[in-house]
Amino acid sequence: MFEKILIANRSEIALRVIRACKEMGIRTVAVYSQADADSLHVQLADEAVCIGPPRSGESYLKIDRIISAAELGDVEAIHPGYGFLSENAHFAEVCESCNIKFIGPTAANIRAMGDKIAARNTVKKAKVPVVPGSDGPVTSEDDAKKWAREIGYPVIMKAQSGGGGRGLRVAHNEGTLIKAFHAAQTEGQAAFGDAGVYLEKYVENPHHIEIQILSDGRKVLHLGERDCSIQRRHQKLIEESPSPLMQMKEHKNLRRDICKAAVRAAETIKYVNAGTIEFIVDDRGNFYFIEMNTRVQVEHPVTEEITKVDIVKEQIRIAAGEELPFKQGDIDDRIGKTYAIECRINAEDPFNNFAPSPGKIDLYYAPGGYGVRVDSHCYGGYTIPPYYDSLIAKVIAIGPDRKTALDRMSRALDEFIIRGIKTTIPFQKMVLKDLNFRRGRYSTNFVETFMAASRGTMQGV
Repeated sequence: MFEKILIANRSEIALRVIRACKEMGIRTVAVYSQADADSLHVQLADEAVCIGPPRSGESYLKIDRIISAAELGDVEAIHPGYGFLSENAHFAEVCESCNIKFIGPTAANIRAMGDKIAARNTVKKAKVPVVPGSDGPVTSEDDAKKWAREIGYPVIMKAQSGGGGRGLRVAHNEGTLIKAFHAAQTEGQAAFGDAGVYLEKYVENPHHIEIQILSDGRKVLHLGERDCSIQRRHQKLIEESPSPLMQMKEHKNLRRDICKAAVRAAETIKYVNAGTIEFIVDDRGNFYFIEMNTRVQVEHPVTEEITKVDIVKEQIRIAAGEELPFKQGDIDDRIGKTYAIECRINAEDPFNNFAPSPGKIDLYYAPGGYGVRVDSHCYGGYTIPPYYDSLIAKVIAIGPDRKTALDRMSRALDEFIIRGIKTTIPFQKMVLKDLNFRRGRYSTNFVETFMAASRGTMQGV
């Protein structure tokens, strides 16, 4: 097992990795930008190294500075967290060339699934259903028109190196198609350094289901599903497991089939470490692969709570060459016996088009009690910088059934006090009271529909 690990990330995920390492007796090195000097992960790590100015392009995305910090700290491994360099194949290769273990999949794994067109073609070989779409990159307006006519409107233009909801544009006709083509190219180039795009059929009102994968290089196991359909502009706000969709009689075999497909996809590329296979599912239970995230997910605590598997610790153990200590049957026996729901608390004003709300937190009081978990790097007096993702906390509530988990989450959000900035808590409290949500009757268009129906109420809050 490793003696010292560097965490190449910030905020709550860096703190999450530090906590796992402390329990495993592993020393940690935190890296931070000048804007994060007071962040909790810097204070709780055994060592900390400043790697540059506030903007991520001059700090958290600088491979040479992170490697220098790793060599200075004499670490044996680097955990990339999520975002930043976590899905950068070149970074994984640089780590290995410096004799530093990358706690994640191989560079080949990352490349195989990082290019969305290549990923589609790869999973097809494993007989995993994919959304009908272009065979390769769409390179011109005429090419886009040709494919759209063949597939049929509506269609969605996607950046081939995309992720996190960036580089996605929906088109319902030829006029909006051309705008979508150029917008996706521009956003893909800005976010990923790749202007390549491709086209898919847009499945309206689908459910967004993702399957957590763990592989030690000998066997690939799934840890069940997460329902991530409550999202705005492809950014998830609330996640839960098990999915309400799986509880419907007409979908009694859906979990079995979609999980088997996810395992086949991972086996096809000889995947190692933690990853997530993402699908969209229509109302008839047809599911289609959309992408794989070759890293730990923001919402991984939901799966941890229902399976009793510490995903971050397993990532570290796998990177150290250890085998997974459980079998698929062990996980299958646990799924459905506990329900978990997560609310992502963002520094945003939900009643002002979710505008960012950075600034100083005057008062911070996190909820607690039985069945409540809070993952956060914030505290009273902490200043949220304007340079990074707006996530400031994750609240996870668990229970023996869905109603208990939902009621517990409502109670936890009522207890959560954050003053000095705007947060998404009031909006999430409203969603939790919605009858359609309570009944599990929702899809990826829920937030837009809910906001339109609640506009008067929201403006009065």
